Amino acid sequence: MKLNRKIAKTKTRGYLELCKPNILFMVLVTTVLGFYLGGGKIFSSLLFYTLMGTGICSGGAGALNHYIERKSDRLMERTKNRPIPSGLIHPSEALIFGIILVLFGCTLLSWKVNLLTGFLSLLTAFLYVLVYTPLKKITWLNTTIGSIPGAIPPMGGWTAVSGNLDVEAWLLFAILFLWQHPHFFAIAWVCRDDYKNAGFKMLPVVEKDGDRTIRQIFWHLTLLIPVSMLFYVNGNSGWIYAICVFALSIFFAVSAVPLAFNRTKKNALLILKASVIYLPLLLVLIIIDKVFFHGL
Repeated sequence: MKLNRKIAKTKTRGYLELCKPNILFMVLVTTVLGFYLGGGKIFSSLLFYTLMGTGICSGGAGALNHYIERKSDRLMERTKNRPIPSGLIHPSEALIFGIILVLFGCTLLSWKVNLLTGFLSLLTAFLYVLVYTPLKKITWLNTTIGSIPGAIPPMGGWTAVSGNLDVEAWLLFAILFLWQHPHFFAIAWVCRDDYKNAGFKMLPVVEKDGDRTIRQIFWHLTLLIPVSMLFYVNGNSGWIYAICVFALSIFFAVSAVPLAFNRTKKNALLILKASVIYLPLLLVLIIIDKVFFHGL
């Protein structure tokens, strides 16, 4: 699994990269999930405006993250070819671009969807850009703080339909919050030399033996099992979801076992690969259960 990126060759591609397409895609997918589970119609103008506003705001937050971390990006192999450090886009251009996108996206959501959804999108950008990003240079707890804005998008999809933060929206938040910890700890393990060079206080960087990182990974993987089952417990999903998600969660947890015994980048990559398998399969399970098997 390659974590480095090729240099963008045009300004258009550069601006697209500023928006962090991979993160943007996950934001949009989880927003659709929250919207659908909240009772929204997939083919509707409401979903269109929800995704447009959320996507624009998320892209702006990504651009502002690029701007703030431009000096650190120059020091890391995986980020030295990003648009700002490569010289393709001037820092001031990225700053203005990011601010305009965030303000326009949140305004669009507040106007065409509702104020709560617009507020959640603004809160996501604020936490990601002005809280999580600076904390990466201060404390390893940045991963936990950064998992909060990463877990808000499905709540925004939910509130776009209902206008309220119901229990199910909080369950979606909790699942994504827990999932991000093993996912990003694994990335930090694989890239810890880069992070160390840039001065980022990721947990695998600040400790030598990896014991706390292993504990954090297993702690969040263990919590993910009962939390993901709560959709079944509270009656929002059927027994097929319960069986499949339990097996899927065990698979995710087992992927961390090799790293506990042999602390290599190869074994950290196993967790990372399992995490990118787990999340889309979980989302598919939730949707399939709702469409075909709910109540069985």
